[in-house]
Amino acid sequence: MGAARRWWPATATPAASHLQAPARVRHLLAAYDLNRDHLYGHIKPRKRRGEFLTFLRYVRSLYAPGVRIGIVLDNASAHLSTRTDARVGDWAAANNVELAYTPTNASHLNRIEPQFTGLRYFALDGTDHRSHAEQGLMIRRYIAWRNRNANDQRLQIIINRAKVA
Repeated sequence: MGAARRWWPATATPAASHLQAPARVRHLLAAYDLNRDHLYGHIKPRKRRGEFLTFLRYVRSLYAPGVRIGIVLDNASAHLSTRTDARVGDWAAANNVELAYTPTNASHLNRIEPQFTGLRYFALDGTDHRSHAEQGLMIRRYIAWRNRNANDQRLQIIINRAKVA
């Protein structure tokens, strides 16, 4: 059997080589309030229905129980209710929440997507974080800055350039 294929030279190691393969990915669960122009986000090691429902409970806690909220979602499997797992739909029905799904391959129609462009531009592009904790800190700091400076001209240029809908 030949040497393992890799994108870095055999004498060097990539910056993230100290991380175990399952630990290399983190997921940002995020919500964007159109009325308040406010971004919310939680970073999780996995994005399954359990983590998604925990995030939905957090979003629901931001509003009075009598206020009906609508959440636009892509078709990620964690977002869907299925015949074998109806937790998401059951939770939404019980908590005065309407879930609306974007068409398949059309997540760009979701108004939160341009916000991710700003996140990438200001917090992630050109960086090589030494750990997930450091990267998470940068993302949380960006979200806090973005919410304090939602009308920042540089931010608006980036977001408006990314808007489709």
